[in-house]
Amino acid sequence: MRGTPGYLAPEWLHEVITEKVDVYSFGVVILEIICDWKNLDRHQDEDDMHLLSLFMRKAEERQLLEMVDKKSEDMQRHRKEAVEMMKIAAWCLQSDYTKRPSMSLVVKVFQGLVAAETDLDYSFTFPTMTRRVAGTNQERESVVGISLPLPSQLSGPR
Repeated sequence: MRGTPGYLAPEWLHEVITEKVDVYSFGVVILEIICDWKNLDRHQDEDDMHLLSLFMRKAEERQLLEMVDKKSEDMQRHRKEAVEMMKIAAWCLQSDYTKRPSMSLVVKVFQGLVAAETDLDYSFTFPTMTRRVAGTNQERESVVGISLPLPSQLSGPR
C-alpha cells in the first residue's frame, strides 16, 4: 500500500473506502494552510510534531487561535474566520467517516448557504499498522503507505 502519511483517513485499513477519504485529506490541507504547519514536522518538539495531535490538544484547551499562522498578516487580520475554517477542517477530519460532510456540502458552507456542523469530536484517529522491523523480531506501529484507487472509484459525479 502507498500514500502520503498524514493525509490518510483512518478507514483505509479496516473499512470500505468512499469519497469521504478525500474529505479527510482536505481537512488536513485546510489546517496546513491556516496554521502554516506541515502535517508532520520532525523539527518540532515531539508533542507538536503531528499537526492533528497539536490540533486536538489546542481544541481541548480552547486555544485554536494560537494555531493561526502568525507570519501571515491576512490570517491574523481574519483570525475569527480562520478559527471557523479550522472547525470545518475538524468536521472533515471526523474519525467516523459517516459524520464527515461531502465535499459538495463543504462548498455550500464556504458559500454561506448552510451552516457547518458544530457537534464535533476532536479526538481524531490516525491510520497505523503494525510492521515488523527489518532484521529483528520487533514490531512497531507506523503510518502505512497505500496505493490510491482511481478517482472514478472514489468520487461520483459532482
